[in-house]
Amino acid sequence: MARTHAHTHGKSHSIRPTSKNAPSWTIESEEIIKTIVDFGKDGMSASEIGLRLRDEFAVPLVKPIIGKTITQILVENDIKRDMPEDLEKLVRKALGLQKHLNVHNSDKRNVRSLELIESKIHRISRYYKRVGKVSIDWKYKSVIAKLE
Repeated sequence: MARTHAHTHGKSHSIRPTSKNAPSWTIESEEIIKTIVDFGKDGMSASEIGLRLRDEFAVPLVKPIIGKTITQILVENDIKRDMPEDLEKLVRKALGLQKHLNVHNSDKRNVRSLELIESKIHRISRYYKRVGKVSIDWKYKSVIAKLE
């Protein structure tokens, strides 16, 4: 897949496990679900939970073992976030850049990167509004993001 604002194809990425079958050494599915719910109640995002399961519990992928994704398990147990994770990360990144630009207002490169991040936010928010994961009246404004 091509990059959004660069005219290149990226090659650097994490490699998923080769087999989609459940490995024989993993823990029981009930214990995995309990662990996911506990981590979700602690405030961890779905990607952070997946990393912890991979690193600490030797669970390469949750979906082949349980048949559901981590996000689906969290929604079933009423652990839901206000915004989808990727949109929230982009808003936090934009907020950090705004704080940086308040101190270093002549940093032209980061002004451009803030514009690119904000365009990604607008693009992904249109998608989430269409799908229904974000309310129709949700709108990103840099002034509002500073207050949150």
